[in-house]
Amino acid sequence: MAARRRSPQPWLKPGVFVGGLVPLAAILMRAETGALGADPIAEALNQLGLVALIFLVASLACSPLKTILGWTWPIRIRRELGLFAFFYALVHVSTYTGLDQSFDFRAIFADVTERQFIFVGFAAFVLLVPLAATSTGAAVRRLGFVRWKRLHRLAYVAAVLVAIHFLLRVKVVTTEPLAYAVIVGGLLLVRIVAFKRWRPTPRAPGTLGPVPGKA
Repeated sequence: MAARRRSPQPWLKPGVFVGGLVPLAAILMRAETGALGADPIAEALNQLGLVALIFLVASLACSPLKTILGWTWPIRIRRELGLFAFFYALVHVSTYTGLDQSFDFRAIFADVTERQFIFVGFAAFVLLVPLAATSTGAAVRRLGFVRWKRLHRLAYVAAVLVAIHFLLRVKVVTTEPLAYAVIVGGLLLVRIVAFKRWRPTPRAPGTLGPVPGKA
């Protein structure tokens, strides 16, 4: 029997898992020691939202890194990065719902409908839910790869919404939210260019050979 082929860089996924929990541990330690400032809930919300954005951007950067630099290893951790983005977004929303609003759903509904940055952030979170729910191999087989891939393009929409949420949240435009907005825009541009470059050239109905002039 042939020896089982060992996957390259076996430490990669465990490393992502351990590293992905570090920000949460740091926030909890800061909360325990009173190092989150005068408004610890607001600071925790800000940090959790930022970490969610970082993981989402990292997951979206995997394909462009392969396209531009030829790196294949980021593709192997794209799923884990995306799930950590959803995890931190979920903790962010749960902290807002439970700690900040004390499960006052009437106040939460008012916030979502009346405060623009919360509405945009909530819309981004809603888009992330089906992406996390269909992140398994079984979901790919059930949906079919083409439909699954089309669905997961919503990750770019979610990233744009999160970047807008960040810009609206800080109120005063600063370098950090603008930097993330530029990064998200750049990743989206790379994907659009790659899609147009690799999209098959349409053929006239009934033709079997190459389109004239495209051979």
